[in-house]
Amino acid sequence: MLNLFKNQLAESLELTGEQIAAAVGQLVDESVPAKLKADFLCGLARKTETPAEIAAFARALRAKSIIPPLDAETRARTILDVCGTGGDRLNTFNISTTVALVCAAAGVTVAKHGNRAVTSQAGSADVLEALGVKIDLSPRQAADSLRDHHFAFLFAPHFHPAFRHISAARKICAQRGERTIFNFLGPLLNPARPSAQLIGVARPELCETLAQVIQSLGVRRGMVVSGRVGGAWLDELSTLGENSIAEFYQDRGFSASMISPAHFPVQAAALADLAGGDREANAEIIRRLLRGEERGPKRDAVLLNAGAALFVAGTTKSISEGWDLADELLASGRALAKLEELAAN
Repeated sequence: MLNLFKNQLAESLELTGEQIAAAVGQLVDESVPAKLKADFLCGLARKTETPAEIAAFARALRAKSIIPPLDAETRARTILDVCGTGGDRLNTFNISTTVALVCAAAGVTVAKHGNRAVTSQAGSADVLEALGVKIDLSPRQAADSLRDHHFAFLFAPHFHPAFRHISAARKICAQRGERTIFNFLGPLLNPARPSAQLIGVARPELCETLAQVIQSLGVRRGMVVSGRVGGAWLDELSTLGENSIAEFYQDRGFSASMISPAHFPVQAAALADLAGGDREANAEIIRRLLRGEERGPKRDAVLLNAGAALFVAGTTKSISEGWDLADELLASGRALAKLEELAAN
């Protein structure tokens, strides 16, 4: 079947939702050769995935995930996820993970979906583990943590067991130097089904595409961003250059725009000022930020992205207001207290 789909893709013909559901069934079937899976994934990427194809892929894979059993009260809250797709290879510290902790300190329920590092030195799972936060929560434990602590880390391999049958194919694609749909699919597969999402992508042309996709998946408030850093793009909002943004809200339609960091009180900085290291180095950066000891460009990057996340969550009425709230959460020690609370449980 994948051979048939591969030939269709070679003719630049879009796959239907039914075909993608069948293809996903083949991708998670351990009896199907990894090379054939890789050929299909590379063919899909060469054609360029449409929003409909990406959404269909996400739906089919989400249907195979393990869903944490959230109670009605937790499910009724705004549930936020904030993450980047990775792949920018700019070696910044874990900005979105820091932002997730700040948002939880503001009382937002944050379901942080992530994994260990793939293209960076420290992924969200790596740095949270170094900070003492449990990353191996069961679905029941994750639901309880969201209810009681307004935060849970959902370690992707525990909630997507079917992915183990795709990893060999993805490795083949990587060895060929070719990307696949999985390079940006991760944020779309959060098993907690967040109602609000801030997603960072390293390709600005993906902002509108992924915003359309998450809206079709039922997200009520969403923003997809890509930040310029010289001639490259960061999978976060950038304090070093203009930002491409696509967003939608329940009470407002879909829109695309560019935002300059000049609209915010950012300090002059270079990419080196946002550099991270391994998991221990990045954990210490986060501790310093939450203690209020780091007052430079790294703090600005957190405030800008936290400002956007708090706005997307509906906690504030603008990114600027979100910046100010995040500033207060860091200065007052409330963000540090949230980390200490999570590490103690």
